[in-house]
Amino acid sequence: MANKRQMTFEANENVLCFHGPLLYEAKILKTDWRVLDPPHGDEGPVYLVHYRGWKQTWDEWVPESRALKMNEANLAKQASLKESYPGKKKAVPKTSGATESSDRGKKRAKDTSVDKEEEFTKRPEIKVPIPDSLKAQLVDDWENITKHQQLVPLPRTPNVVQILDMYRDSKKDKKGCSDEIFQEVLSGIKTYFDKCLGNLLLYRFERQQYVDIRKRNTGKEDSEIYGGEHLLRLFVQFPMLIAHTQMDQDSINALRENLVDVLKWMQKNHKELLLSEYENASPAYQSIVKS
Repeated sequence: MANKRQMTFEANENVLCFHGPLLYEAKILKTDWRVLDPPHGDEGPVYLVHYRGWKQTWDEWVPESRALKMNEANLAKQASLKESYPGKKKAVPKTSGATESSDRGKKRAKDTSVDKEEEFTKRPEIKVPIPDSLKAQLVDDWENITKHQQLVPLPRTPNVVQILDMYRDSKKDKKGCSDEIFQEVLSGIKTYFDKCLGNLLLYRFERQQYVDIRKRNTGKEDSEIYGGEHLLRLFVQFPMLIAHTQMDQDSINALRENLVDVLKWMQKNHKELLLSEYENASPAYQSIVKS
């Protein structure tokens, strides 16, 4: 068994840390040695990290596999992840010869943006912790698509609708799982998925596949075509999506409890729900994407 002297990082060290599929700057607050996989008794180093610019409520213990040294190569990897992640907004280039009037308009727009940001930061915060094994799935998902130029074979079985039905069936005999909130949450997950997939949940390399599959399945919703891999990406986006609603704290707490339970169930059944291997994109497909 390894010992504590083999820990890669030290307290107060600045690192890059995976949170979902992206890398963020973080500082190690504490180090420890714990059982990482209780059923098997495997032990290893863990680190309490604080993400730079994030509230302390996001501080968390992470295994060593989620932390990277702060160096040029890993900073480049961070930039590459951010660039290829779905939902990234392109910067609007500045135009030369702007008039004084347009400058005033930009200032007013900026003031409005600041007001909206202040309003956003005052809203209740929701934190949806994703199990480490599913975080590893998200990282593999990104690498398969953006680095290895592979794709999730579509249509998926089980698809998102089927996955949510499977989860509902698994809760039938449990107290409180037939109530209105439970049903609304599952309906809401499907609705969010159908609204977000095309705009927020696809990597650039997948967009042509999306165009092609929609042409062949015009009578179906995205939740009837895509599966657990893309559903998992939605859970990464939920904190941001919920923050832009007008939900009160009690409603957010109830929603969070249900989302966490779905993730735990997905973790338990990941072999049935998530792919272990993706398919290679054809040379013709790669040519179309590059063009």
